[in-house]
Amino acid sequence: MNSELFFIFEMANNHMGDVSHGIRIINELKEATRGFNFKFAIKLQYRNLPDFIHPDYRSRTDLKFIKRFSETALSWNDYKKIKDAIVNAGFITMCTPWDEASVDKIIEHGYDYLKVPSCYLTDWPLGEKIAQFNLPLVISTAGEPLDEIDRVVSFYLHRKKTISIMHCVGEYPTPLKNLQLNQIDLLKKRYVNLPIGYSTHEDPDQIEAIKLAISKGATLFEKHVGVETVNYKLNAYSANPRQIKNWLQSAQTALEMCGIVGKRYHFSDIEKKTLGDLHRAVFAKTAIKQGDRIQLSDIFFSIPGTEGQLVANDMSKYASFHAKKDFVAKEPILWSEIEYDDQKLNINSLVKEIKQVLHESGTVIPGQLHLELSHHYGLSKFREFGSSTITVINRGYCKRVIVMLPGQKHPEQWHNLKDETYHLLHGEIDLTLNGELKKYFKNDVVIIPTKVRHGFIATKGSVIEEISSAYDQSDSHYTDSSITENKHRKTFITNWLELE
Repeated sequence: MNSELFFIFEMANNHMGDVSHGIRIINELKEATRGFNFKFAIKLQYRNLPDFIHPDYRSRTDLKFIKRFSETALSWNDYKKIKDAIVNAGFITMCTPWDEASVDKIIEHGYDYLKVPSCYLTDWPLGEKIAQFNLPLVISTAGEPLDEIDRVVSFYLHRKKTISIMHCVGEYPTPLKNLQLNQIDLLKKRYVNLPIGYSTHEDPDQIEAIKLAISKGATLFEKHVGVETVNYKLNAYSANPRQIKNWLQSAQTALEMCGIVGKRYHFSDIEKKTLGDLHRAVFAKTAIKQGDRIQLSDIFFSIPGTEGQLVANDMSKYASFHAKKDFVAKEPILWSEIEYDDQKLNINSLVKEIKQVLHESGTVIPGQLHLELSHHYGLSKFREFGSSTITVINRGYCKRVIVMLPGQKHPEQWHNLKDETYHLLHGEIDLTLNGELKKYFKNDVVIIPTKVRHGFIATKGSVIEEISSAYDQSDSHYTDSSITENKHRKTFITNWLELE
């Protein structure tokens, strides 16, 4: 059973005060719903007519509702017979009370749900009676402003009632231009934890509105139902079993068209193949030697590719590829012929650690600045050797923020062009200047002149504000020449502040 969609068939007065006719409607609805994997309820309406209609008006036939209710009245025993037939046919039972005595009868007869109609949504004496019992409630909202709906929802929720809300337009039948289906969006946004539905009164041959309602996320649907005979005619908004079946089929189609809710759908093999055939495949532009790291300058992208070949989508800036064989120009590069290392997950983990140090320090970083990871001996050794830098401004003068993870070392280097001043904002470091080691703590300021060799270790997570003359990456010279020769020691990350 698809528990997401719940269809309510409102019999209202269409039993025509005839128990056998009411049971016929139930049986024909059972056939109409066969094969559909939804929840189904049949709903009756209870009225205690001796109290509901003023004594002086009970015999009036010139008043539509008085005449209609009087002509279709049933005894409580007859209502119970129809209710039992609903149960025997396998339907959920629901009933609308129009007065307090009817609420008691609904409870006595053992209904599954109680419906609050739009016309009595803010009938507070009736609401107080309804709230005495624990049946789940479905409430309709036709003609009620939002603040009144808010009051009713609050009233029932504070009494710990289970409720669903139905968008409804109280025109019988409702012209298409007046369906106001966008109200479903409004109710879903306003009552985010409650099921939202659609109670319909449009022409019963109209089957497009249900598709729109489902696409907007409605999960309950109500429609007036009946069976026309020689003796009993249907009104303009009640659907016969054939129309109900068409309505449900339209709902089924909409459900299939809308597909998966709340997660990404499963991609078909046809879809994956179609898209894969259009991916640009990776080919060697020039000869590539075994063991070489494959650079973008070494390759080109074209179609068609072959099975097992790298494609442009694989060429992440966080991934590295090394040739396991010699490649000649125009040769396809296959996964089986390269060694692959993707540092994306590792980098995400490092960013979280860096942000944690910044958070602990209270340092505020302007948005949209790049994060520069210096991994002098490779990303795999970043936590041991490296640093993280955010360049705030770099003109004739420069301000950068350096973040060091606990225990991280920055190898010894010097600059030929710039003077630097370090202001330690957080943590502590062991700093070596031309071989002389000294410990610095939060708020210490250190001047590092041009050509002075310096390296440091963060004994704790540390944040350093670096103020200097203009910075040029080529002006960083390392005692260990292998660092200078490493052309891949920098990774730049954008939008890193948004990473969770």
